[in-house]
Amino acid sequence: MKVGLIRCLQTEDMCPATTCIKVMDKKVLAFKGIEEDIVLIGVNTCGGCPGKKAVSRAAEMVRRGADTIALASCITRGNPIGFPCPHVEQMKAAIEREVGQEIRMIDYTH
Repeated sequence: MKVGLIRCLQTEDMCPATTCIKVMDKKVLAFKGIEEDIVLIGVNTCGGCPGKKAVSRAAEMVRRGADTIALASCITRGNPIGFPCPHVEQMKAAIEREVGQEIRMIDYTH
């Protein structure tokens, strides 16, 4: 599995994606049950509200080899401050339209 990670721009100053990377490495939580090796292709932000840049950034990670796009838990669950992105559903749908259904989407990391 080759993962492109999209994270929230507004939480990047309080979270360096350490937990997201750890759960990939240890194959736990959102990555539990993954048998194949997990390679992190890239980490980028959504670009800021309303997350429109996430689409082109996800597409670029796919062009660079990602077969999976993971939306970090800061976007979908609001970690670490408990404030999920109000645009997550639109962002996810737009990414899926852009990269196609053959690219796996993971809705959270931890």
